[in-house]
Amino acid sequence: MSTRELAPQGPEHASGGEAAWVEAARQGDRQAFERLYRANCDRIYALCWRLCGRDAALAEDLVQEAFIRAWTKLELFRGDSTFATWMHRLAANVALSDRRIRIRKVSRERPMDEVVERTAVGERDVSQGLRNDLEAAISRLPERARTVLVLFDVEGYQHDEISELTGMAVGSSKAQLHRARKLVREALEQ
Repeated sequence: MSTRELAPQGPEHASGGEAAWVEAARQGDRQAFERLYRANCDRIYALCWRLCGRDAALAEDLVQEAFIRAWTKLELFRGDSTFATWMHRLAANVALSDRRIRIRKVSRERPMDEVVERTAVGERDVSQGLRNDLEAAISRLPERARTVLVLFDVEGYQHDEISELTGMAVGSSKAQLHRARKLVREALEQ
C-alpha cells in the first residue's frame, strides 16, 4: 500500500488527540503510532517528494525510513512542538542525509558534474497546469538550490534552520535561494 493512500483519519488529530497518540505510542501502542502515521504521511511524502526531485519511489522509501526512525526515537520527542513539526524536521533530515549518501556514492563512480547534482524525475504528476510546470521547474534545479527553495519557500524554514539542517552557511542558503528563484522564473517564462 502506498503511503499516499493512507490519508489522515479526520479532524480528531487536530483536536488534541495527537498528544494522547504520542503518549500511547511511547508505551508501545502500535495502533496509536499508526494514527500518527496516517495523520502525517501525506505532508511528509510531499516534503520528501520535493526534496528528492519528484522521484516517487525514493520519496516512498524516505517516508518509510522517517517513520521507522520516529518509532525508534519516539522517546526523544520532548513535546516542545507538535508531533507533526517534529516529524517534519526528522523527515527533512532523513531526506538530506540520503541525498548526501547518494552524492558520495555517485562521486566515487564518476567525476561530479551538474548531472550528478540532479535527481531522476518521477513519472507521476500530482497536479495540473501551472503547478505541474512549477514542480517540474523545481525538480530540474541543482540539488542545493532545490533543497533551499523547498525548505524556505514551500516548507517555511528560516535560513538559520536550513543552515543547521544542511550544513551550509546562512549566506550560502540565501544565495542558493536567490539562484533557485531566478532559475524557476526563467524556466516558467519559457
